[in-house]
Amino acid sequence: MVSALFIIDVQNDFCEGGALACQGGAAVASKITSFVNENPNRYDFVIASRDWHTPGDLNGGHFPPGGEEPDFVTTWPLHCIAGEPGAEYHPNLDASIIDIHIKKGQGAHGYSIFEGITDRGEKLTDLLERLEVDEVDVVGIATDYCVRASSIDAVTNGLAVRVITSLTAGVAPESTEAAIDDMADAGVEVLATP
Repeated sequence: MVSALFIIDVQNDFCEGGALACQGGAAVASKITSFVNENPNRYDFVIASRDWHTPGDLNGGHFPPGGEEPDFVTTWPLHCIAGEPGAEYHPNLDASIIDIHIKKGQGAHGYSIFEGITDRGEKLTDLLERLEVDEVDVVGIATDYCVRASSIDAVTNGLAVRVITSLTAGVAPESTEAAIDDMADAGVEVLATP
C-alpha cells in the first residue's frame, strides 16, 4: 500500500484573523506539523492543497458580484487570492513537511483537492496514479467544506480514506457534524485521533 496525507487548505485566510476564519485553525496548523514530525515514516507522500483564487475574478461564482453580500452558502467573502498573504500557508504549518503542493480554485469554486493541479500543471488524479497511492488520511480546514469534498472525492476515486477529526477545524458545529455524517455515509473512515 502507498499512503498519502492530504493537508487541506491550512491557510492564513482560514485561520483566526483571516477573511474566512475557522476557530481553531491556527491550533490545527500546529497539531498537523507536530503529527507529521512525530511520525516521519507514516506516509509515503504529504500533499497539501491551497485555495488559489484568481485576482479580479468572480472565480466561477465563488465570490459575489461587486457590491453584493456573500450568502455563505455558495458565495463567500474574498479570500485566498493568488499571491496575497491570505493565500499562504499559516505560519504554524511547517511547509518543509510538504512533498507536493496543489493549488485549486483558480477561476472556480475549488472545494476539493481533486479540482487542483501541481505547480507543473499535473492533475491530482494523474499524480496519484503515477505515484500508485491507494490510501489517504485527510486533515485540515474546513471540516464541513473542503475536507468533506476532498474526502468524498477521494473515495469516489477508489482510495481508502480516513479523516482525522482532531486535526481538522470546522466552520460551525452543526455543519461539521453533518459533514462527518456525509463522509461516513460515503465510505470515509472518520477517526477522532490518529
